[in-house]
Amino acid sequence: MESVYTAESVAMGHPDKVCDQVSDRLLDRLLAQDPHARVAVETAVKTGLVVLLGEVTADARTDFAAWVREVVGEIGYDREGLGFSAEGVGVVDAIEAQSPDIARGVDREGGELGAGDQGIMVGYACDETDTLMPAAQHYAHRIMARQADARREERLPWLRPDGKCQLSVRYRDDRPVGLDKVVVSLQHGPEANPAEEREAVVEELLRPVLPAGWLPPADRLLINPTGRFVIGGPKGDAGVTGRKIIQDTYGPQRPHGGGGFSGKDPTKVDRSAAYMARYAAKNLVAAGVARRAEVRLAYAIGVAEPVMVAVDTFGTGSVADEHLGTVLRAVFDFTPRGCIDTLDLQRPRYTETARFGHFGRPDPLFPWERTDRTDALLAALT
Repeated sequence: MESVYTAESVAMGHPDKVCDQVSDRLLDRLLAQDPHARVAVETAVKTGLVVLLGEVTADARTDFAAWVREVVGEIGYDREGLGFSAEGVGVVDAIEAQSPDIARGVDREGGELGAGDQGIMVGYACDETDTLMPAAQHYAHRIMARQADARREERLPWLRPDGKCQLSVRYRDDRPVGLDKVVVSLQHGPEANPAEEREAVVEELLRPVLPAGWLPPADRLLINPTGRFVIGGPKGDAGVTGRKIIQDTYGPQRPHGGGGFSGKDPTKVDRSAAYMARYAAKNLVAAGVARRAEVRLAYAIGVAEPVMVAVDTFGTGSVADEHLGTVLRAVFDFTPRGCIDTLDLQRPRYTETARFGHFGRPDPLFPWERTDRTDALLAALT
């Protein structure tokens, strides 16, 4: 039986991703000064403007405008003429102190933490790629990461910061076998030649990333299908933090609990428990317990222990799903404090997570990608 699944990734300069990176840069700068900072920051952008919204309580000196301009320049908006630049952007600061009602639910006696809100978090892993991520999402992110490198290194001098990649992966008997279609839209300078641009995208961005034989025929490659993409970024479209939560996780093949990640400190289980759920799911698959595993966690505000730990292996597991939920509780500490301590989440690391997905990246900054609990899981199952 054949089927097709589609996922997308967007460039660092996409307006929504600009907002995610700004929110996480503020978080990183605050955690660097105060590891116990409480941060819930959202960002909105439009032509020449960044608006900061949210709550912060931290023992830190702040220079939000400087931090914003720092990351905007890194993204690639480092000169005039793009409708948005680090030097010329205006910053509106509407950040207030955290509500004491929320703090009352989080801070508990003896250093224990309650969940900062109720919510449902989903972690997933599968054996489709070496990163244990769904194929469409994995390769879409890798293509956009290569776009960023090509732009920074000026290998494709016509590239500008904005862009998107959408991959439709063909499956046969539940295994990915190739691409049905590719859609790539990349912002470019007005001098770009469409024919040369198309060839460069295939040779520089697609072919080096995709498995051999996966590239579809030319008539199924849609590269800048409108023919022109000069106006982009916040000049072309408004952006808001948290609008790319599906590509931030596993793509539309899997459900999402609903909470975004960027701009939230790790006491927010929206973020920390989602990372822990991925950690648990990835170790299940790496241990050979299942080919696919989804871990679902649910929390009540002010309560440390999750009210639900559930596993679904979609019929690929060697152990009953109900038993796996019990085993996960024994092997992993899913309390907010357990998530933070296990994954070292009070360390500044978050700007990088807002670029090319929070999962599937074998980087020391992403400890939830480790597979160091496989022996403990197998021991608990015997």
